[in-house]
Amino acid sequence: MEQTETPPKDPVEKFWDKYIQLLISKGIKKHTIRFHVIWAERYIKAFPDKKLASHAPTDITSYFSELDRKGALNNGQINQTVTALKALFYLVNPICFKTTNWNALKKPATNHAYLNEVKQHQSTPFTPKSTTTLDQVRKNHHKFITALNSEIRRRNYSIRTEQAYELWVVKFISFSGNRSPEMLEATDITRYLEYLAVKRNVAASTQNQALNALSFFYKNILDKTLGELDNFSRAKKPKRLPTVLTKAEVSQLLKNLTGTHSLMASLLYGTGMRLMECVRLRVQDVDFEYQQIIIRNGKGLKDRVVPLPTSLVEPLKERLITTKARHQKDLENNLGEAYLPNALSIKYPNAAKEWKWQYVFPSGQLSVDPRSNKVRRHHIHENSLQKAIKKASDKAELIKRVNCHALRHSFATHLLESGYDIRTVQELLGHADVSTTMIYTHVLNKGGRGVISPLDGL
Repeated sequence: MEQTETPPKDPVEKFWDKYIQLLISKGIKKHTIRFHVIWAERYIKAFPDKKLASHAPTDITSYFSELDRKGALNNGQINQTVTALKALFYLVNPICFKTTNWNALKKPATNHAYLNEVKQHQSTPFTPKSTTTLDQVRKNHHKFITALNSEIRRRNYSIRTEQAYELWVVKFISFSGNRSPEMLEATDITRYLEYLAVKRNVAASTQNQALNALSFFYKNILDKTLGELDNFSRAKKPKRLPTVLTKAEVSQLLKNLTGTHSLMASLLYGTGMRLMECVRLRVQDVDFEYQQIIIRNGKGLKDRVVPLPTSLVEPLKERLITTKARHQKDLENNLGEAYLPNALSIKYPNAAKEWKWQYVFPSGQLSVDPRSNKVRRHHIHENSLQKAIKKASDKAELIKRVNCHALRHSFATHLLESGYDIRTVQELLGHADVSTTMIYTHVLNKGGRGVISPLDGL
């Protein structure tokens, strides 16, 4: 029987394996280990510009003083953090480990510290970062906000839609003097939308999103019809052409990316998928036999098929080997669940731990699902790829406005330049109307619609 060669572990993964084994040897229970890892990672992130090997006891005491000042953790969590950092410095900085007075950092014991953290996540509603004023609005009109979130979840809208709609409703109520939304009419909404366009000078898409959120709230929560809302100053929506890179520029950009970011950026350009479609890619949607990728629940909740570039077959297979090894380790720690869309988790209770449902690009750390409060390994955060592409663009000295979507624009334009039919490109991009795809023909016109300037005839 052919044996599969185990992929070599990177140094960071090796370190955390050693760290976990140390915790186990010290009698730390397996179901609390993930929280010790979280506390250790939080400490490391608190000192982004300083290596652990150069830390002193004063760094540790100042960190705990800041935790005390914020009051963010209870006594059990503080003690868990002390244990986590003791193990951390035992491995990376023995001198600091020996000279730190760890007992002085501990608090009176709290039973079941790990349960307290889970309880904290469960009791704290998931809300976007906000000011004190907005928090007060949420508190005063809790029943309306709760009803809004419940209705959005009932309709299976994305969590980002939920966050955006909730924030717009809260901001609108705050703008209107924190009055009950039942007392506010269409004229109040008109006044708020004009404020966004005239005073705040927001983009047209931002103003439209606010209008959509408020219309949804009044229609589905308050059961009110707002009538016509055309009598307000609409923000002007600019007609912009997409940023398209030449093939040489794409090549130069990809050369300045490494590892996971290089693979993800190559997928964006090689398949034309959107950023979130890439980070949400599941194992079962990569078809090596037919050399294609199935995009599930794309924009407009539509599925489509895109080609898998031949040059990415082997890198993707290697990536899946690494991802599977991490998933297996999660399963051994009684974790390994991925988020399942809609009600699949109820219909198939064990599916969340199956290999085929895992993300191709999982996050390097565990997180708590804001809706279910379950500890899961979600997909990699899209910001990491966005930042990596920005840095790569700067290194390549590209003067164009380069972002993740520019790779999708370049994919479409280069296909048209190669002679592919515009309907084929439309299908690959997932556009509902061919007129949307027509915007990419601007490059084919070679500027100025192919007209030769009279200056060149002199």
